Order: sequence, then C-alpha cells, then structure tokens
Amino acid sequence: MELLLASLAVLALTAVVAAALAPWPRWATGAGAAGGLLGCALGLWPAFAALSGRASQVRWTWPAPYGELALGLDRLSAFFLVPVLALSAVAAVYGRGYLLGGKRKRGLGAAACFFNLLVASMALVVVARDAFTFLVGWELVTLTSFLLVSFEHEAAEVRRAGWVYLIAGHVGGLALMAIFGLLIWQSGDIGFSAFQRMPMPGALLSAAVALLAVFACGMKAGFVPLHVWLPEAHAAAPSHMSAVMSGASIKVGLYGLLRLLAFLPVARYWGPSLILLGFAGAAYGISQALQQRDFKRVLAYSSVENMGLILIGLGIAYWGVATGAPAVAALGALAAGFHIWSHALMKGLLFLCAGSVLHGTGTRDLEKMGGLARHMPATAALVLFGSVAIAGLPPLNGFVGEWLLLRGLFAGSLSRLGAPGIAALLGMGALAFVGALAALCFVRLAGIALLGNPRGEAAAHAHESGAALLLPMGLLAAACLALSFWPALAIEPASAFAAQLFGGAVASGVSALQASLARLGAASAAIIVAVSALFAALLLRVRKPVARPLTWDCGYAAPTARMQYTARSFSQLAAELLFPSSLRPRASLDRPHGLFPARAWFGAEDADPLTRRWYEPFFVRWAERFASLRWVQQGVVHAYLFYILAVVVAALGFSALQGWWVR
Repeated sequence: MELLLASLAVLALTAVVAAALAPWPRWATGAGAAGGLLGCALGLWPAFAALSGRASQVRWTWPAPYGELALGLDRLSAFFLVPVLALSAVAAVYGRGYLLGGKRKRGLGAAACFFNLLVASMALVVVARDAFTFLVGWELVTLTSFLLVSFEHEAAEVRRAGWVYLIAGHVGGLALMAIFGLLIWQSGDIGFSAFQRMPMPGALLSAAVALLAVFACGMKAGFVPLHVWLPEAHAAAPSHMSAVMSGASIKVGLYGLLRLLAFLPVARYWGPSLILLGFAGAAYGISQALQQRDFKRVLAYSSVENMGLILIGLGIAYWGVATGAPAVAALGALAAGFHIWSHALMKGLLFLCAGSVLHGTGTRDLEKMGGLARHMPATAALVLFGSVAIAGLPPLNGFVGEWLLLRGLFAGSLSRLGAPGIAALLGMGALAFVGALAALCFVRLAGIALLGNPRGEAAAHAHESGAALLLPMGLLAAACLALSFWPALAIEPASAFAAQLFGGAVASGVSALQASLARLGAASAAIIVAVSALFAALLLRVRKPVARPLTWDCGYAAPTARMQYTARSFSQLAAELLFPSSLRPRASLDRPHGLFPARAWFGAEDADPLTRRWYEPFFVRWAERFASLRWVQQGVVHAYLFYILAVVVAALGFSALQGWWVR
C-alpha cells in the first residue's frame, strides 16, 4: 500500500505544480506529463502484485460516526486499476504534445492539473474500502472530468456537453448516496467489510439496491438509455482526455456496479437482465455510430456498443452462477474481463488517432476529410489497425473477446433446455449481427477519412503528426498486437477477478481454455505474418507510373471530390433497411424544381434520438416548472442561513421522532 499511496501523492502534488506553473505552458505540461507517468508507474506495481493474490489494506480512524476510513487492493480493484493507470500514463505523455500543438494556448497548466487529479480520483474510487471515501472519489471524477470536457469552453457545444455531463454525474451520484444509505442502514457501518458481513437483506431491499446500482453506475458507464452525456462529452473533450474517459473512466462505473452487487446474494434475474441491457446497448450504440459524421462521436457511440458487449459477458457469468453452470459463468466472466482490458487499448488508440487527425487537419468532420492516407501515412495506418481491432475482425484482439462471448452463449444454450437455450442461440445471431454492423461502421470510418480525394481544404493541406503523438499511439497498437498473439496476458488476470466475484469453480474454467487460446493466438500470429509478407511483396513489385491516370469518371468530363461517397450516403442504405425511422437522422430536403433549378439543399441532423425525443422535452418541461421557484433564490445571505437552519431543525426533528418510534 505504500507504493499505492505514493502514486496518489505524486499525482496530486504534480497537479499542484502544474497549476503553479500555468504562466509557462511548456513547463506546466511537462510537469503534468512527468507526474502522470511517474504516478501511474508507481501504482501499477502494487496492482500487478494484487492480481497474484497479495491483497493489502490500510485504515485511519476518525471521529465521525459509523466507522473508519480505509483503502485497499484486492483482485477486483487491481483488475480495474491496471487499465486506468496504464492508459492514463500513455495519455499523459500524448497530452503534452497535443496541448502544445493545439490552437488554444491558454489554460494548458490547468488542463494538466485536472488530468492528474482525474487519474488520482479514478484510482481512489477503485481502492476505496468505505462509503465515504468512495463517494469522495466518485464526486472528484465527475468534477475533474467536467473541467476537462469544458476545456475549450468558448464553443457553445462544448459548454453544453460539459453541463450535460455534470448533471448526469450528479444524478448518478444521488442514486449512489441512496444505495449507501440503504447499506449503512442494514449494516450499521460505512465500511465495505461491514457490508459483506451484514445480515442477508430481504428480496425487496436487494432488488432496490441492485436497481439503484445499475442506474447510478450505468449513468457513469454509459449504459443505454443513460448514455446521452457520453457522445457529447467524448466529442468535446481534448482527445487524450476522450481516450481516458472512454478507456478508463467509464470502466470505473462498471467497477462500481460489480463492487456493489458483490454485497448482495446473486439473484436469478440478474443474468438475463444484464444480457438484455447489454444487447440493447450494443445494438443501439453501433446503429448510431454508423450514422455520425463527427469522427469522435463515431468512437463515442462505439464505446456505448462495447459497454453493451461487456454487460453481455457479465450477464452470462451471473446467469451461469445462478443456474449452477460454472463453465458458462467462466466463459462469460473471462469474455467480459478480456474485453475490459482490450477495449481500453483499442479505444484509447482510436481516440488518440482522432486527436492526430484533428491536429493535422483542424476538423473532426468526416465530410471534410478524404485522402488522409497520402498526407498522414503513419496516422492512417494506426487508424486502420485500430478499426480492424475494434470491429472484432480476426486476427486482432477485438476478435478474441467476441469469440469468447459467442462460446459463452453457445455453452449456455447447451446447458439449458427449452426457452433459455433457444434464447442463447438467438443471442449468438444477434451478436453476429452487431459484429457485422461494427465492421460496416469502421469500414465507413476508415474509407471516408483515409481514402479517395480530399473533400475540403483541411484534408488537402493535412500534415502528419510528430513523434510526441505517434509514439504513444504506436505503444497502444503494440499492446493490442500482444493481446492478439497471447490472449492469456489478459485472460489470466481476468480469472483472478472472476474467482473473487463468482467463485473458484468459475476461475478453474481457464485451464480448459488454455489450449484453444494458444491455438487462437498462433493462428492470429500466422495471419499477421502472412499479410505482412504479402504487403511487403506487393511493395517490391509496384513501380511508380510515369503519369498518374485519372480515376474512372463514369462518363463525366470534369469529376470532382463531390462525386465521391459521403459518410452519410455510405451508410444510408443500411440505415433505411435495418433501422426504424426513429433511430435514423432527421433529414431536411429542398428538392430542385423546374428546368433550371436555382437551388437545392439537403441536410441531416445526427442528434441522439433518445435526447431529441425524450430527454430534451422532459427537461425543458421541468425546467419551466422549476423556474417558478426562483423567488427562493433571494441573493441575501440571511435568507440562505435561514434555509440551512430550517433543514438542520427538520433533520433533528426527524431523528427524534425516529428514536421515539423505535422505543
């Protein structure tokens, strides 16, 4: 625990140093990057030690009621702490070059400060062992993320994204406070150890805590339909911050869900409920990613899809535990665990690639890109690599996670007869359908952004990023490649946290997978070697032509870049055939009229359908109702002191009445 405490101290102290050096941006960002790298490295050592079973804990007494403050590391905490610290270390190095090379030159010290505080607060949530420390860390994650999302606050859409994120974070925080209130009432203490020893809660209390946990932690993790903040915040934040939010921060919400459910007896409905919620998130997320024209919003909705895939794995694990099928539970837990680490690497890589594209072109709009493979070859290669991985295509690591999910559903269909077995088989088909949409989505992303001719001046004058941006991206790509060759690098740690959550019988399922995982890794390596050799042979045979011929112009005398497929037209047919009208962009069309039309216009709004149809009307209506209470906000200190006094008196009166009722 000494190294872990030192890690938190280094992150906090270097955040203060970066803020103090704010007038000197190079020094401030350098101090922030160095502190982030050192702090994360110090924390990774005890995290890997805890994965091998070396649990540790430290406690401090304090005069407040209900117990003491505690921090600790067990296998569940360590499994989530590793991707948080590893991705944050890479993003800290990338962030310095990204911020210094950006258009905004003010506030760089503040950005470095809040980034290190965000990493420290995420680590604090993961290692907290009492309700008070957990809530403090949770609130710090919300506040520091809000400040980083709002970094470029001059733009109206950035301010909107920041406020939406802040509201969503506090709504989830209120639900989390209600959960801990119920647990403290049941156990009489704020410590997690007391929650584990508390009397078995009744069915109603367990259901209430489980439902509130899904709501509170699902809001942080981006479960559908609680995800509405995610595409806006991830698109608005600096790209290295988007990488950490997508690869690490939303995983903190997932950790919170698993930690809270561990205090309750496993119910039979948990597994099917999580599987259904996961399929809804995966299908909805990829359907929206396929229709976005903003590079980072495509990646954000892909994160919604991937959180759905992780939920499917966890649902399979809980289903297997409840039905007494440890082999099924093992496959689900290992699929979810592998995908947690794998997604952190893949999505971290792609968001850093998005930052490189933004750095080289000045835009995130796919309709203004095209031909970037010629101007930004290194970034284009990494975008293509990350797209193959995140689409779940062999031979990269994304395929391994989906292969484990398919095996889990198939094993579930064999272990259960009747409707559950048929539902599992149908789930395999649904998962394959989601995978096909993911492949189409990232073919669209890579093809529209990297190939063809430039669609605007931004793409025509694009330039490659420097080593400060390319090296962190290359490191994440190498880590993805390592997981493709040796899936056991993530499977064995996943078995450690699975053993803690689901029992040793589940973890023993790893031994049965060792041989097939080794064969899968060998096949992936063989495919990569063969493709690399073929590519090298083609390069050797290619001869540069004397004159570059024009692309076939379909009979047009003067082809232009506007004749290419756009991002919208590429996905339009699939959207019209596969998705209901409520999930498609809202289009506006002014058709040409007459023999010599003067004008024609087409536009499509890609706002989130749930936000457009449900959330915005709901909140606008309630905002109007709350506006009638503005008379309470007097602006007078005496009035505010009176409100505080009234609340304190009411709380004391309620406590006295409660004590009288008990007597």
